[in-house]
Amino acid sequence: MINSMHKIPEKMKSAVLVDYGKLQVTETAVPQPEFQEVLIKVEACAICGTDPKIVKKGWQNHPPLGEFIPGHEYAGTVVTLGDQVTSFEIGDRVAVEPHKGCGICVNCIRGNYTTCLNYGNVEMGHRHYGFTCNGGYAEYAVNHINSVHKIPENVSVDEATLITTTGSALYGIIRIGGIKAGEAVVVSGPGSIGLMAVQLAKIMGAGKIILTGTRDSRLQIGKALGADVVINIKESDVKKKVFQETDGLGAGLVLECAGTPGAAQTAVDFTAKNGRIAFIGIYGEPVTIDLNKIVQWNITTIGSKAEGDWCLERILPYMEKGLIRAQPLITHTFKLDDIHKGFETFEKRIDNAIKVVIKP
Repeated sequence: MINSMHKIPEKMKSAVLVDYGKLQVTETAVPQPEFQEVLIKVEACAICGTDPKIVKKGWQNHPPLGEFIPGHEYAGTVVTLGDQVTSFEIGDRVAVEPHKGCGICVNCIRGNYTTCLNYGNVEMGHRHYGFTCNGGYAEYAVNHINSVHKIPENVSVDEATLITTTGSALYGIIRIGGIKAGEAVVVSGPGSIGLMAVQLAKIMGAGKIILTGTRDSRLQIGKALGADVVINIKESDVKKKVFQETDGLGAGLVLECAGTPGAAQTAVDFTAKNGRIAFIGIYGEPVTIDLNKIVQWNITTIGSKAEGDWCLERILPYMEKGLIRAQPLITHTFKLDDIHKGFETFEKRIDNAIKVVIKP
């Protein structure tokens, strides 16, 4: 049985990947929610750094060209309930997370659904919205209830699109063992994940937060959001500066969010003895790092796949209380008809673009 808020149209406006490198705004059928799914009227979908790559080259196990709707950082209102949906009501304001594990493999049973062993297998129940199944660059989207989160009243849908970004930073922090009270934390890379990592480090008890990057405009935003020290790596010897700022000890924890080979290498360089590094960024090529230093200095490292461990649900109370601020990162908004301009603005960082939101 399907319960609906109002008469849902048969067709909707969507941005469809019709060929690699060609995203076309066209009409498609409105999807219908199935067992334990909801239909969401999308009100905002933020552009993530992976989206331009998906448009250019696709993604493993993606839907057929001509049918594939990308976009995975979206929020809106529940308008239709599929069968056996009891935890949501029509009219709920919600944000989604991209990953929904199959729920039956050993990784999912252990809670590691972002590394589901049935990745990309729709028949087995796995979903990666905007990657291996359709996402949110459309007027409507269907999501399984395991991937849907209710938005607090004082959080806008635009702000709610950033819970995935924030959840990625939080997941890295959780996987590396949290933040020790008073320790020096370096956040490498002042992109959207890095700027959220700064805020998380502040509210979780870091002693000194050092933000490194190449763009002064973003570094200054980071300072306004809680960084104690900012270092432009083009203008300073970042290793020397970090050791100076930490009384010669180095960083107790590094949150590497830049996702570049150079950033990964220098993260090892300025980490303290017995320090820790969380590699959160996505690396487009193999990276060479000093493993001997990692061994000799007792450095702990982890990788962090996306936004697991129910981190998005954990982020929302922080946003509700104003402890995590998303609005300073939202620099541009565009209508779905202007999605190409939105992508251009995001990729070329026009007018210091950080987070660009598409609104159907």
